[in-house]
Amino acid sequence: MAENPANEEGPRAGTVGARLRAGREAAGLDIADIAARTRIPQRHLEALEDDRLDALPSPTYSIGFARAYARAVGLDEVAIAADVRNQLNEDNYERSQYVAFEPADPARVPPRLLAWTAAVIALALIIGYVIWRTEWLSGPAPTVSTAVAEPAADAAAAPPADAPAAASAPLTGPVVLTATDTVWLRVTDATGKRLFEKEMQAGERYDVPADANAPVIRTGRPQALAVTIGGVAVPPLGDAEQTIDNVGISAAALAARPAPAAAVPVATPAPAPSVTTPLP
Repeated sequence: MAENPANEEGPRAGTVGARLRAGREAAGLDIADIAARTRIPQRHLEALEDDRLDALPSPTYSIGFARAYARAVGLDEVAIAADVRNQLNEDNYERSQYVAFEPADPARVPPRLLAWTAAVIALALIIGYVIWRTEWLSGPAPTVSTAVAEPAADAAAAPPADAPAAASAPLTGPVVLTATDTVWLRVTDATGKRLFEKEMQAGERYDVPADANAPVIRTGRPQALAVTIGGVAVPPLGDAEQTIDNVGISAAALAARPAPAAAVPVATPAPAPSVTTPLP
């Protein structure tokens, strides 16, 4: 097959797949080199070169894979992405169901039941930690005297029933994202500048720059990221296996998120004290 390098400035030379293949061969790379550079499975790259867009997970991933491929071989990723989008529209490409997953080998993705079990356990641990921390910050409950002989002293010692509780100090400090499982994520700032994009492995961490301009995150597995502010864990960024996009991850944005609903323990009233009337 004769191959000609793609000319991004002139008329469109062939399909998107042909242009990507030509760019790769012009750069002296093979398909395995592109897979290593982009962290995209080789079978997806081969589908791109063959213009088999229906073999890719979704239109969003088709465009994202094509952009990464073009960037790796020095082509205009914006033009490539636009051509992929047009080709999808021309082919009336549809998906009956969108499956959110990361560009990773399916053999490395845990079973759905295991993922849900891990998510439930993690959520239970977080709720338990929030309850424990709330009780620890509030301190021991005030002791109310039950003696009947000195009501005035008891009233002075007991705090008013409607006294407001002391507010806990807001969380501050560096924001750290730690992967608890294989997870792909992308972090951009308010201008759209890409700050970080990678498929992280379990144990890898990313420190959000303190001077980042309103950083936001996109990922399809928020349950696989442990988030801390100044070393203090915060709730997950979203529901398990549900793609999140433009979720703020600055310390201020995370601290402003509502805490997950947790059962509040209800105090059981103590039995009324028995009063003995002295005999005359």
